[in-house]
Amino acid sequence: MTYSTLMVHLSLGIPNEGLLHITADLAERFNAHVIGIAASQPLQITYGDGFMAGDLYEQDCLEMKRETSEAEASFRAVLHGMASRLEWRSKVLDTSLAAYVAEQARAADLLIISPEEEGVTRDFSRRVNVGDLVMHVARPVLLVPSGVNQLDLRSVVVGWKETLETRRAICDALPMLKKAGHVTVVEICAIADIAAANDRLKDVVAWLGRHGIAAEAMSVLSQGNDAAELDAIAQQRNAGLLVAGAYGHSRLREWALGGVTRNLMLHPARCSLVSH
Repeated sequence: MTYSTLMVHLSLGIPNEGLLHITADLAERFNAHVIGIAASQPLQITYGDGFMAGDLYEQDCLEMKRETSEAEASFRAVLHGMASRLEWRSKVLDTSLAAYVAEQARAADLLIISPEEEGVTRDFSRRVNVGDLVMHVARPVLLVPSGVNQLDLRSVVVGWKETLETRRAICDALPMLKKAGHVTVVEICAIADIAAANDRLKDVVAWLGRHGIAAEAMSVLSQGNDAAELDAIAQQRNAGLLVAGAYGHSRLREWALGGVTRNLMLHPARCSLVSH
């Protein structure tokens, strides 16, 4: 298994250099075809003077066109000579940006995107609702936080849970895990579940070994905040990548009570590969 085609989503009107540099690195590692994608929605005008509304709409359309051209130029400049082939897709929509990107991701093995960082305006006319995208894309998603421009695979942490989402994520991550220097598979669980967790981790580590990946198992007692504990373990291990299943609990519960997926979406400290 490899990543023969990467898709990178560029948000309009903001810098995407770190995202593009990581995409370029992965394209070179896997000799991959890279598809750049951007989407936007026109200004939604519901009131105001007719002439003024028309002027605002026209101005917004010109701004979208300029921002899309700048995103494509940046994509081609950074990726030039790094990928086996480059392709660009963009569209102005009157529907969900996340739905469009999820649909187009049928052409890719891995989608690379910036997360929804806390404190940043959630303008879904220029940015994708990442939660919606992860739920519907049916592809692994690599989340690259702002300020990160290198994917460090010397240490990778896999957050294990006995869920379909986690099994999918670790399979999707195999190409990266094969290039990792050290892999730690962590399960955070209640004290009554430690023995069962150790059995599960033993199976997972053995399975990885048959793929040529040496991994260490680590079971940890839950202190009540699994997301924070997993992040702390990743920090202790100097992990450049965290692999996890996305929305193993219901999405409503994640957003209401907190969870690993929500933490990755809003408090990204490192790159994360998630699958749903």
